[in-house]
Amino acid sequence: MEQNIITLNSEFSELDNLFEKLNIKTLMLVCGRSFDRLNIKNYFDTLTERPGVKIIRFSDFKPNPLYESVVEGVRIFNENACDAVFAIGGGSGMDVAKCIKMFANMSDNEDYVLQDIVPNDIPLIAMPTTAGSGSEATKYAIIYYKGEKLTVTHESCIPSMVIMDPSVLETLPLYHKKSTMLDALCHAIESYWSVKSTERSREYAEKAITEVLKYKASYLANEPEGNEKMLWAAFTAGEAINITGTTAGHAMCYKLTGLYNFAHGHAAALGVSKLWHYTVEHTDTCIDPRGEAYVCGMLKELSTLFGCESAEQGAEKFQKLLDSLDLPKPKAGENDIEILTKSVDPAKLKSNPVSLNENVIKELYKSIIG
Repeated sequence: MEQNIITLNSEFSELDNLFEKLNIKTLMLVCGRSFDRLNIKNYFDTLTERPGVKIIRFSDFKPNPLYESVVEGVRIFNENACDAVFAIGGGSGMDVAKCIKMFANMSDNEDYVLQDIVPNDIPLIAMPTTAGSGSEATKYAIIYYKGEKLTVTHESCIPSMVIMDPSVLETLPLYHKKSTMLDALCHAIESYWSVKSTERSREYAEKAITEVLKYKASYLANEPEGNEKMLWAAFTAGEAINITGTTAGHAMCYKLTGLYNFAHGHAAALGVSKLWHYTVEHTDTCIDPRGEAYVCGMLKELSTLFGCESAEQGAEKFQKLLDSLDLPKPKAGENDIEILTKSVDPAKLKSNPVSLNENVIKELYKSIIG
């Protein structure tokens, strides 16, 4: 699916033109708490005075959004006869908006996630406020259904339009700037080594990794160029995982996020740092159908993107990058290793280039939390 990418100017006049072109009269605005700190809030506050678009704001969801929140969003969307969905936020807001768009034309007599998704022509516009999730480029939406993480996957939830406004990153707290950057970097790394990788996905991943490393310092210094380039790098990493999906790094991160209150990208990087070392040392257990020689070559090429000559050096370089960000360390409880190990979805392990089982995952968690 080809997406229309719009870069905003300070007057947001591009949005006036867009809403008029799409003939939008009632717009559902899906946004999180960060929305009230953004410059674009003033635009939406006065929108009805200009193109005459009625705004229905929906913010009744939390990080790791619940299915019930989506159901409420669908109800409000339909009761107000909304014409389109506009998502402004990070991954959670995007996921909620995607599900509202997908479920809006479905029967409410049965749980939406139990029905077949029927594509609709409801416009979905996405404006990321973090440079990390890449959700604005993917066919995936993550919600929690009956207490379990559920990934809803359908091509129709890829936003038809993406709004880029680097100024939204200026107010992001430093911890979240670091963790979202790591999320984008981990997306690209995991996509690069995935058994589902293609020539195209690796091109996206390579470009994303190169841009993250090149503009990391500028981005963390909150410079305009660094913010702009990191926003695009996250989008490109999203394009990569839209083809391949994520691998064990993300499978291992969800319970780390819950147990230690870590941001998603921070937790993902903890997993990837240990997985990279393990993969380099265990290519003899390769499960990629392209064979061990391919995996060895791929790991060396991946490390080259980090300025290293060998696969081992690449893994070490990533670990040093993670350490340099001075992020909080896990403080393990008595049963944390067992809880973490049992939380991993075995299906995600099948995309990893080398074989992983429960005992291996347990050892990796031990090395993560010490």
